[in-house]
Amino acid sequence: MRLLNVQSMKLEEYFGSQIPRYAILSHCWGSGEVTFEDINRPSWHEKEGAKKVKLATQQAKKEGLEHIWIDTCCIDKSSSAELSEAINSMYAWYEHAVVCFAYLEDIIFEDIENSKWFTRGWTLQEMVAPTNIMFFDKRWILLGTKIELVGHLSRITSISEDVLLDPSRRHNSSVARKMSWASTRETTRMEDMAYSLLGIFNVNMPLLYGEGKRAFARLQEEILKETDDHSLFAWIIYPTSNRNNPDLENACGSVPSAPNSEQSFLSILAESPANFRYTGKVVPYPSGSRSHPCSMTSRGLSIDVRLRGDIAALECHQENDLSSSIGIDIVYV
Repeated sequence: MRLLNVQSMKLEEYFGSQIPRYAILSHCWGSGEVTFEDINRPSWHEKEGAKKVKLATQQAKKEGLEHIWIDTCCIDKSSSAELSEAINSMYAWYEHAVVCFAYLEDIIFEDIENSKWFTRGWTLQEMVAPTNIMFFDKRWILLGTKIELVGHLSRITSISEDVLLDPSRRHNSSVARKMSWASTRETTRMEDMAYSLLGIFNVNMPLLYGEGKRAFARLQEEILKETDDHSLFAWIIYPTSNRNNPDLENACGSVPSAPNSEQSFLSILAESPANFRYTGKVVPYPSGSRSHPCSMTSRGLSIDVRLRGDIAALECHQENDLSSSIGIDIVYV
């Protein structure tokens, strides 16, 4: 792990138990960021992104810390191996930080819910993982801590206060619920929508930039190896014109994107977290009710379900309603 020494402003590398106590920065990337190549040059102070680096290092000093991790300058992104290791380790790095500084540089004081920080894919894990977060506005004025703002953060993100206060409780959340947390977020690169969720689901996989939507499919395949939670398949395709229709919040299950075409079929796996936008209340039945775990094979998905006509009934339901039924349309070919 490469850290920035806040006294010398030089990068230092540490491994395992040698890693010192450190702060970590969460922010949205903008123009003129200070990169790994820049930080060793005297001219880095002239870059637009130097302001946040200076503010973050000064705050780390105030917190009694000698090191800070900042993604823009602590990762050598020219090395694909280092980038892959960093992304697969990032949740743990945020989790183990003494404090995280969340810099909401597009808002002033009380407009916290309007910050784009809540719309970016990478900042989801950066909000969930650390137990101690200090939120700052564009003037670097403290808005409050994660504990102080937890109710507000929960309303903005639809993540329960329990999970925000104790990140380990995310393991008790269904796959569909965790996917719903990311359903309205965006990343610049398509693949990052999947890579930014590795820590949320506690899985690892190699990075293959250029694979496009396949990255999210691979993420779901990795999740399948760790759980037999059928809510992974309880996603929705909905018409663009009805995306804000509240009635759809009670709908669930994948349906054909072009139902009038006999040649149109969908994968059992979703295309993106957006398909889980209305599935935040879908939870699995108690594990004892499943007779066979599901798995992805060379011939496709192996899953044990009950058939009700042309509907495959999934082992999941709407929260607090055990009588509800969620299924997938089956097309025989």
